Amino acid sequence: MSEKPLAGSVALVTGASSGIGAATARRLAEEGAAVALVARRRDRLDRLAEDIANLGGRAHALEADITEPEQAYQAVQDTLGRLERLDILVNNAGIMLLGTALHTTIEEWDRMVSLNVAALLHVTHAAVPYLIDAAATSPRQVADIVNVSSTAGRVARPGSSVYNLTKFGLNGFTEALRQELLVERVRVGIVEPGTVRTELVDHLGEATREAALRQVSGIEPLRAEDIADAIGYIVTRERRVAVNEMLVRAGDQTW
Repeated sequence: MSEKPLAGSVALVTGASSGIGAATARRLAEEGAAVALVARRRDRLDRLAEDIANLGGRAHALEADITEPEQAYQAVQDTLGRLERLDILVNNAGIMLLGTALHTTIEEWDRMVSLNVAALLHVTHAAVPYLIDAAATSPRQVADIVNVSSTAGRVARPGSSVYNLTKFGLNGFTEALRQELLVERVRVGIVEPGTVRTELVDHLGEATREAALRQVSGIEPLRAEDIADAIGYIVTRERRVAVNEMLVRAGDQTW
């Protein structure tokens, strides 16, 4: 049997306690990577780490609030301490809070910017030096950053202005970072999911949640595993291949 494509690699996945993050952690473990699981819900991380171990993989749970720069930095350091290197970073943690400018609180806007933008920057900044080192020293001769954006990074809609802001901004940041790290053999890519069945809408108020669900009522949503498959595909390519952007819509989705 041939060796798994990510054997000997270490991945850090943020927002790993549920949804796309948890599915991605499982997928990367199946491909042979040891996985650092980062999120705030320790009980869920521990269960996921146990599930991965039971399937023959290796995972380490790291409880952290990555909106705090020190905790983001420490999550990277703990990954290095426990798993000894860092080859893949998946920036998945995020939140969607919908509402018009007239009816949304500034606290909700700040929450989205804090997690969708600032937290991603904290982890990325802490990880980049070690990803560069991994690309130079690993047999694969490449490392990866994959940022999870959204179709909201392409299409603006009323009631999602600040969510759009965070995702449009993430797309631009990813492309600039890709160009910066290209010479270091650190690939930088972005995955833009459409409608996915996750806990994302659970953070919305009742009326807003019902409106959001009505909007997608005629769509069979993607599963978290569908996005994990996309991320797994990106990071398992040989070094000569760089998949910089992947848009994955539900089959019935028009926007």
